[in-house]
Amino acid sequence: MKILLVEDDILLSGALAKVLEAERYALDRAADGQQGLDLATAIEYDLILLDVQVPKLDGITLCRQLRSQGYRKPILLLTAKDSDADVVAGFDAGADDYISKPCTPEVLLARIRRLLRRSGTVSSSSSILTWGNLCLDLDSGRVTFGEQVIPLTATEYNLLELFLRHPDRIFSRSAILDRLWGFDDAPTDRAIVTHIKDVRKKLKAGGLTEEIIETIYGMGYRLKPCKQCSPSDATGKDKYSVRDRSAIDKVLERFRGVFHQQVAVLSQAKTALLAGNLEPELNQAAKQEAHKLAGSMASFGYPEGSKLARSAEHLLINDRAFTPEEITRFSELVTALQQELGKPQNKLMAAPVTTVLSHRVLVVDDDAALTERLKAESAAWGLRLKIAPNLAAARSRLAMSMPDVIVLDLSFSGTEEDGLMLLQELNERSPNVPVIVLTGRDSLGDRLAVSRLGAKQFLHKPATTEQIFRAISRILPKTQGLQAKVLIVDDDEAVLAHLSALLTPWGVEVITLTEPEQFWQMLVTSSPNLVILDLEMPQVSGLELCQVVRQDVQWGDLPILVVTAHTDADSLSQAFAAGADDFITKPVLGPELVTRVLSRIERTRWRSVP
Repeated sequence: MKILLVEDDILLSGALAKVLEAERYALDRAADGQQGLDLATAIEYDLILLDVQVPKLDGITLCRQLRSQGYRKPILLLTAKDSDADVVAGFDAGADDYISKPCTPEVLLARIRRLLRRSGTVSSSSSILTWGNLCLDLDSGRVTFGEQVIPLTATEYNLLELFLRHPDRIFSRSAILDRLWGFDDAPTDRAIVTHIKDVRKKLKAGGLTEEIIETIYGMGYRLKPCKQCSPSDATGKDKYSVRDRSAIDKVLERFRGVFHQQVAVLSQAKTALLAGNLEPELNQAAKQEAHKLAGSMASFGYPEGSKLARSAEHLLINDRAFTPEEITRFSELVTALQQELGKPQNKLMAAPVTTVLSHRVLVVDDDAALTERLKAESAAWGLRLKIAPNLAAARSRLAMSMPDVIVLDLSFSGTEEDGLMLLQELNERSPNVPVIVLTGRDSLGDRLAVSRLGAKQFLHKPATTEQIFRAISRILPKTQGLQAKVLIVDDDEAVLAHLSALLTPWGVEVITLTEPEQFWQMLVTSSPNLVILDLEMPQVSGLELCQVVRQDVQWGDLPILVVTAHTDADSLSQAFAAGADDFITKPVLGPELVTRVLSRIERTRWRSVP
């Protein structure tokens, strides 16, 4: 968790920093109110600890200004003035709480924990985060696996805590830097890789045989789903987030009856097995339905159902007589599947996951009204937008990480420094980062200077938010207007509907096919930009279709992704040997699917440009 401390007293600031860092909080410090405003605007903090009497911009004014800009995180005031009038002024400005100086560390930390719990940053129900038998105790700061204590550095502890708190979120390296490091001491992206490798190594040395942090290529890192954990065992508030009714929910409603029909086929096979007369045709039908359920149930909120169906499929897949033990086991699996369908689905799996594909945009402008409108509308344009209200804040932000595009004003109130200075610095240091100049100045001299310094576009104020977003879209890779076709081949209609619902909002035309025997005809008539193949299908497998494509002169370079529930080395080696470009594991997560599909299409198009 990250805290901003705004305090001009060097001795007090240093003492508070020691207290907070000892509790493993990441900390940034500001010596005056203006610096505090710049940092709070540019960086995401979980809480602000703010002295009332700081220079340049006092704490009450700073608090009021942040709240007027829509800032929602907790603000705790430090004050030597605790008269009723002062307290009322602080609360009226938007503070959540205040604490009188001097205060004991215990009282300060208790107030901070209370505010973090109230804001939802810290769970009030438990001070222990778990992953199977791995425990992270927030109170003692200890990490244990069973009875074994695992010694971690402060950085390693904070990394592990971040993933355990948000078990379903994918963190890019820049997001990890933003969340865990102070403004002045952020390491390079490469250091993140080293820290994660060290965490993995120490957990393994402590007895954890499974990989806990997995790499999502092209996206970042996330906590690997725990095989021993039921949904109710998982920790982190993201696990219980309630979402609006979505396209995925609608798909579930369409196929809920299909799931019951598929389980009914397994029930028929169970009855026949118990009676000793399972016909080959019914055995084959049950095997196909078990395979479909194994691939689709987890995607619609029934992860345990997928495991049960997979076990049933493994029993049916052997072409031999069942032993009495296998008949009993199959009967138990079918009963458990029927019970599983009677439960409410896990909303985390049923709801679409917000994609992390969006581009990063830094807007350097002191027009608060305009930047707030841009920030409010940015998500609809698929953008992650950060604001720097002045050039100092912009330089600080750029020192941490480079965005995909910069929108830069040339004039700033209260300073003689010109945006052209920053543009020149960017041209010298990062000439490949596109810059859009957005300014009220419109002289030929300004336009020439902007052009000579490498800006991609010149936009004159006043400009509408739509004009600004369209200007940004013109200089970014075209991900949302791809006009691309994706052919998905899977014998399970529920899986096809799920994948289609995830991809369609991104401007992708999805063609679905349930009968792999018709693949070649569909491929030739639809001319897709990419193919997604289920690895396991009856009659014709995804591996065979992949090989067929690779052997053709015309279609041999077509990007192919395979979807599989098997991630063992042999299965993946077979997929890549057959010619697959990449694989996606079941259950399919929205960000992973969208990112892999769109980035693969973009790379293919760039290679085809002469």
